[in-house]
Amino acid sequence: MLQVCLNGARNRSESPYLPMTPEELAEAAREAVGAGAQDIHLHPKNPDGEDTLQPAPVAAAVTAVRAAVPGIPVGVTTGAWAVPDARQRAALVGSWSVLPDHASVNWHEDGATIVANALLERGVGIEAGIYSGTAAARRFLAWPQRRHVLRVLAEITDTDPRTAPDVAVSLLDELGGADGLPVLLHGEGDAAWSVLRKAVSRGLDTRIGLEDVLHLPDGSPATGNAPLIAAAQAMIQAFGPG
Repeated sequence: MLQVCLNGARNRSESPYLPMTPEELAEAAREAVGAGAQDIHLHPKNPDGEDTLQPAPVAAAVTAVRAAVPGIPVGVTTGAWAVPDARQRAALVGSWSVLPDHASVNWHEDGATIVANALLERGVGIEAGIYSGTAAARRFLAWPQRRHVLRVLAEITDTDPRTAPDVAVSLLDELGGADGLPVLLHGEGDAAWSVLRKAVSRGLDTRIGLEDVLHLPDGSPATGNAPLIAAAQAMIQAFGPG
């Protein structure tokens, strides 16, 4: 499965092509799915362009994207940078009027299980975000409800393309198969493409998009999410197992 991560906790100063509004997210999603994306991860924004978990912006973003790409799963973030207090994040999840198909929960953040339990109560799938270089894997594997998540999101924080693939292997070993759960492996920055290639070679789910990287494999600036997805599809064809 190839997921597109449309915008992340970025702002327009980082890329003029970054989708921010529901309308822009919908158009970016349509183009990315047309290029081969099979799943969507996005960060709803408030009027100031900041990540938010408030119900109205979440509803607007999810509704607009669903209308643009019917049948494609749509997920959002629950990152602590948007709302530092975990109980407040959980309360906001409980107030959502439109539910995404899934939401990411970062297991290195304090109160991750509180937020995850709130999502489970609402029937929203969980992407368990496991950052390399943190205690996230150990914390996640100790959580009694871990088998109920949708997938494990193995996130490699090492941005050196020479060393990040080995960090990815170490994290996968630490997860130990994650109880047979699907694993989506991805990197960021300069290492995004080398980690994506590692994921493809192992037959794992992966993702790409302006949240993770702002340039194509040849180093040229990405003019949107669709060119990134197209480049990832070419890599899947070239380096996939078998």
